[in-house]
Amino acid sequence: MPWSNQSGGGGWKGGGGGPWGPRPTGPGGQQPDLEEIFRRGQDRIRQAMPGGGVPGPFIALAAVIAVVLIGFFGFTVRVNPEELGIVLRFGKFVRQLPPGLNFRWPYPIEQVELPKVTRVNRIEIGMRGSTTSDGRDTAGAIRDVPEESLMLTGDENIVDVDFVVFWQIKNASDYLFNIQNPEGTVKDVAESAMREIVGQSDIEPILTEARAKTETSVQELMQQTLDSYGAGVLVRQVQLQKVDPPQQVIDAFRDVQAARADKERLQNEARAYANRVIQEAKGDAERILQAAQGYRGQVIAESKGEADRFLKVYEQYKLAPEVTRKRMFIETMQHVLGDTDKVIIDQKAGQGVVPYLPLPEFSKRPPSPEPQQ
Repeated sequence: MPWSNQSGGGGWKGGGGGPWGPRPTGPGGQQPDLEEIFRRGQDRIRQAMPGGGVPGPFIALAAVIAVVLIGFFGFTVRVNPEELGIVLRFGKFVRQLPPGLNFRWPYPIEQVELPKVTRVNRIEIGMRGSTTSDGRDTAGAIRDVPEESLMLTGDENIVDVDFVVFWQIKNASDYLFNIQNPEGTVKDVAESAMREIVGQSDIEPILTEARAKTETSVQELMQQTLDSYGAGVLVRQVQLQKVDPPQQVIDAFRDVQAARADKERLQNEARAYANRVIQEAKGDAERILQAAQGYRGQVIAESKGEADRFLKVYEQYKLAPEVTRKRMFIETMQHVLGDTDKVIIDQKAGQGVVPYLPLPEFSKRPPSPEPQQ
């Protein structure tokens, strides 16, 4: 018979998946042995019926119920909300089944695979024990796996990298048929991609500011590799958990990092001082320049005013030269002698005692006190 090579090696009664025999174990679950259930029920009915006989109508009803059960379990399959049904007809993919109850031909005509397409899977590389593969937390402590975590950088240093990859099924048919061990394939691709990215980088950026860039580069390289395999897997995220030098030299690396931090701090302080001094010098230069420009404008304005005043005086001089000459002489003498001590001498008084009026002495005398009331 065509199904004689199945597990059990028989036909309908030999465990080969016939309508009354147990269905082989698979993603769809184990089909109940309806023949055994029917026989046990019949024995109980015989014991309960008087005389041990079974009436004909009851047998017919039992046969109808058995046919309904066979049709329900044999021609329907339940797809859970997080699953997608992949129907194989004689081992060939024919269609997909959405979540819910769906019709399909019984085994061995059609077989249904139920991959969990909405679940986000988690793989740890370089460490074990924090969570399981399906994302559940475990009670054990995290255990380091040096054969996975120790990597060589581009500047020939060793770095200890622990990271986590979150992935999801993108194409169920490719996921089922193109790769044999999906979880192992994703793990190997992740470790290979991380080693390649770390091997192209120096150790200092990896330990400090290049963590996000490293995560993005590893995710992109993983996705390209898995797409070339046709794995049907989507890499959701790559998270670096620990990036440290090896345990034997971690103290020396920390001293180096502290020295670099001090160097950066001193350089920043020097830049801040230089910026402050330069800005102050620029401010002083601008202030001096503006003062010079203001003085230039003042001198130019005063010169123009003097020139205009001279032209006005010259116009008046042309109209009345004698009057203008006397006025100019008086104004000049007033300007020259205004702040000097003056002595008046009368030349017409003749020889002998010259009349003298000490005007400066009068101006220096203190004022007389006011009489008290």
